[in-house]
Amino acid sequence: MSEECNHDCSSCSADCSSRQGGVTYDAPNPKSSVGHIIAVVSGKGGVGKSLVTSMLAVQLSRKGYRVGILDADITGPSIPKAFGLREPVEGDGEGSMIPPVTATGIGVMSVNLMLDDESSPVIWRGSIISNTVRQFWKDTVWDGVDYLFVDCPPGTGDVPLTVFQSIPLDGVIIVSSPQELVAMIVKKAANMADMMKVPVLGIIENMSYVKCPDCGKEIKIFGESHIDEIAKSFGYDLLARLPIDTEVASYVDKGWIETVKTDYLEDAADAIIKKCQNKSE
Repeated sequence: MSEECNHDCSSCSADCSSRQGGVTYDAPNPKSSVGHIIAVVSGKGGVGKSLVTSMLAVQLSRKGYRVGILDADITGPSIPKAFGLREPVEGDGEGSMIPPVTATGIGVMSVNLMLDDESSPVIWRGSIISNTVRQFWKDTVWDGVDYLFVDCPPGTGDVPLTVFQSIPLDGVIIVSSPQELVAMIVKKAANMADMMKVPVLGIIENMSYVKCPDCGKEIKIFGESHIDEIAKSFGYDLLARLPIDTEVASYVDKGWIETVKTDYLEDAADAIIKKCQNKSE
């Protein structure tokens, strides 16, 4: 962001990232300082976007970066659950929101941290949901965050569109699964990113296989994956393949994702850091 920026794009003449590609994004909170912003998306639900978002955030945090997660899945928020986070969102007394932090210091803004009962349904119309996502960006103090992950709901509807049009993304990560409809999943997300002129940093395939607990053999319960060919056809990097891991699932259910000891996404995290740093140069 330019030092000349006055945080009001309607009257500001600074040539900063909030005007990337000719799009005028929402200005961040004046007290915010965010390095790189990455959206995690998919063309359909149930492929594990929130899991990937959480695990990537943990990986980057372990590498010494300050990390935040903006949970844009307003009607199905699951990020706080994965981290065992129950602290409510607080204000700074000046109209801004302060994101609660996890045990290892990852800031999280989620609607579930604003409800008296986390199981209460959020029955809002699209316009209200979209405005909530924008508030999570422009009214939240993301202080000294090196990497901010945006966990998007599935599909290409109101909320993903709001994220693409309101927040200056450095790129998106597409999460897929091995089923035959994977090409359609990737294509929908890829076409949206292309239309919004946001680069795709790569693809992560979830539920690729499960390891036999006795012999260690990889069992591909959804059949052979074609993700390599699909990634190649789009010119994207395949960042990782995540297995179905019952231990990881158990830790997520308990809110212990920060204590999971796996290297499934370590290489993916390194690749994302490199891509973002190259983009900044």
